[in-house]
Amino acid sequence: MMRVLLTVCLPLAAVGVLQAAPERPSVLVILADDLGYSDLGCYGSAIRTPHLDGLAREGLRFSQFYNTARCWPTRAALLTGYYAQQVRRDRLPGAGGGGGSRNARPDWAVLLPTMLRASGYRSYHSGKWHVDGLPLQNGFDRSLVIRDHNRFFSPQKLLQDDRPLPPVKPGSDYYVTDAVADHAIACLKEHQQRFPDRPFFHFVAFTAPHFPLQAPADDVARYRDTLLRDWEAVRRERWQRQQAMGLLTCGLSAVERDLGPPYDFPNDLKLLGPGEVNRPRPWGDLTEQQRRFQADKMAVHAAMIDRMDQQIGRILQQLRQMQAEHNTLVLFLSDNGASAEIMVRGDGHDPQAEPGSAASFLCLGPGWSTAANTPFRRHKTWVHEGGISTPLIARWPAGISDRGAIRHAVGHVIDIVPTVLELAGLSWSEAGHPDAPVPPGRSLVPAFGADERAPADRTLWWLHDGHRALRTGRWKLVAAKGEPWELYDLSTDRIEQNNLASAHPERVRNMEQIWSAMTESFREFLNRP
Repeated sequence: MMRVLLTVCLPLAAVGVLQAAPERPSVLVILADDLGYSDLGCYGSAIRTPHLDGLAREGLRFSQFYNTARCWPTRAALLTGYYAQQVRRDRLPGAGGGGGSRNARPDWAVLLPTMLRASGYRSYHSGKWHVDGLPLQNGFDRSLVIRDHNRFFSPQKLLQDDRPLPPVKPGSDYYVTDAVADHAIACLKEHQQRFPDRPFFHFVAFTAPHFPLQAPADDVARYRDTLLRDWEAVRRERWQRQQAMGLLTCGLSAVERDLGPPYDFPNDLKLLGPGEVNRPRPWGDLTEQQRRFQADKMAVHAAMIDRMDQQIGRILQQLRQMQAEHNTLVLFLSDNGASAEIMVRGDGHDPQAEPGSAASFLCLGPGWSTAANTPFRRHKTWVHEGGISTPLIARWPAGISDRGAIRHAVGHVIDIVPTVLELAGLSWSEAGHPDAPVPPGRSLVPAFGADERAPADRTLWWLHDGHRALRTGRWKLVAAKGEPWELYDLSTDRIEQNNLASAHPERVRNMEQIWSAMTESFREFLNRP
């Protein structure tokens, strides 16, 4: 049966891994959307991300941190401390749960801002929501919600402090990524003026680089010609940088030529024209038109990440101006791996429009998604490593003494809540709902002070859209929807190339039993009020 671990929250003075015993830190969690594992400079990319690279130089990078493979389950897990299926925010076979804003959490599954009120925190939200309910109803004090995920230049569905805002008129100079940072900075300024003696929790959830690939023309121009090159060469270069920086020691997974988007939209593929391809074909097999089209898409993807980094720089500058940088824990991560999806939504796609403009609707697709998720297999929605592995950067000058170090500790977004609660000086019994079960996560605070390899007793579970996985210590059991279990030793095969299922049938059976027992235990959660 599932082993459920209670988070032990020690007083800060007793935590030996911290360089001192600072007062309760503020916490800034920055979440990207559909960012690939290797899409930052400090994780192997050539995309300009100087501000995030600076956070990595001044703090830590985690090499084995995981999300849930999709946007809304990751947000549920990050803000509640539970697997999404435990709180009705993703589907279990034959049971309830679902995505988007459907399927409300049970009353006991409160969000982290509600928990932090017991320690005097103010909480702010800026950006994508994709959680049931509204932010101010769930403990946040201020919020900007981007509900329109189909338009970066003229979103039609926005909320401020849970109240609708007017739609943005097309043709304005509005850009969602900038607006998210503007709101975050405004909240921080207000906090400095009105609540200077209180710590804050700020959840900044960018929609970049999620499709549609749309970005300001000047940012796109910076990359347009530099990415007219073989996507597999780009992938090899990213992998080589990862090896050189000591982030990873594994090989480079083989490109899965026959694996396309997770959902098929043939009419949309036709609308996008002959430049689009829905398989990661060899670059040399593409026509000149296809190469140009694919390079333009990656240029916009890179521009969106570049622009997000620029705006993160503005937020970090605000922390410095308010003299909050020293005792603020900054965490940066992504909600899932890069996406192989190809579709057209929103205002449609004009084939004559400039790539990345408001009239275009482009998706990254499996060719460049394979490069973005270097060196791993598969993409968003799958629970192979490419779908669930995320960068995690942690910087906290007052509490993390290492600079530029890499942590190989295994972690998951369910660990964010116990981490923040420990730093806030709260135990679960003090912060959680009285009817809440014990959550499954572990605090990352020990990893802030020293590196540790995957503990033998750490078990993590995944299920999304029929894809299943279980990691116990160094072993991972994984199966794509409708396919048999595969078994990998991640200590030697993080890229999931050598399937050991036939060589270790007893291990497969034992791990499958654990996965099934955990799944069944989650059904019990659905029956709680």
